[in-house]
Amino acid sequence: MKIIKNVLIKQIVTEKSKEKLQKSFHESKMRLEQECQQLRFEQRKLEHKAGVSKQDIAHRFQQEINNRKEKIKLADFKIEQLDMLELGSEIIEKEVEALVEVGVGSHWDEIMGERAIVIKDDIVIRVDN
Repeated sequence: MKIIKNVLIKQIVTEKSKEKLQKSFHESKMRLEQECQQLRFEQRKLEHKAGVSKQDIAHRFQQEINNRKEKIKLADFKIEQLDMLELGSEIIEKEVEALVEVGVGSHWDEIMGERAIVIKDDIVIRVDN
């Protein structure tokens, strides 16, 4: 029988991976800032239409803008944390699902124990069981 189990993907921080992550965070931040500008533009456009409540529109758009501002703060925090990371340290990049074979006589603790795939510059260097 096979079961699905979560496996952590860990990345060893190198100059190359640090630059890649930093670029990703900056791009995300720029995209969110553009979305805020677009929302403000759409808000002004809707406010000039007749028959709509300016207060309702302002409230709804402000909620969306605030959500994006929170994500921008998170991106800034990630960039700050990334700058403090030392080369060679391991970070958790994401989690994936894997099929695990379970049979009679299998050790349940081994099957359910934390598993991880460790990568360095997009190359798998270790699989931890």
